[in-house]
Amino acid sequence: MPEIQLLRPDHAPALLAFERENRAYFAASVPDRGEEYFARFDKRHSDLLAEQETGACHFHVLIDAAGEVLGRVNLVDVAEGGAELGYRIAERAAGRGLATSAVRDVSALAAHRYGLTALRAATTLDNGASRAVLARAGFTVTGETRLAGRPGLTYRRSLADVPAPRVDH
Repeated sequence: MPEIQLLRPDHAPALLAFERENRAYFAASVPDRGEEYFARFDKRHSDLLAEQETGACHFHVLIDAAGEVLGRVNLVDVAEGGAELGYRIAERAAGRGLATSAVRDVSALAAHRYGLTALRAATTLDNGASRAVLARAGFTVTGETRLAGRPGLTYRRSLADVPAPRVDH
């Protein structure tokens, strides 16, 4: 079973491979990261780790038994007991329930390790898989939005009833 891990410096090579391998797949449902992201990946990775140290964000990777990254689940803009949830799962791992499991696991970490009380998320209307993940993970629709010019929905999840993490990550 894949494991959720807090982002570390040594994740950089596997994370870069994940982003490169899935670039076209992700671009079909979310805005492409652009060439600059890949050209400056090492600097960006260092910047993310520094930001994580401040407590403003909690970046997680979903790692398989071989040490490869299967997904990311991030909590950003941590403030006033809440954070914005974002996630992406590798094409080769999609459709197996990993996204739902990872979102649930990070929700448990958010509540029990980071002391958060609610999470927010958003997805485009045409991303049915992401909408299904959020619904299965206990998020409810709170409104409409636009993401990169595309119509979308906003979501919220109270963490008051989230059970403790299954394992200590």
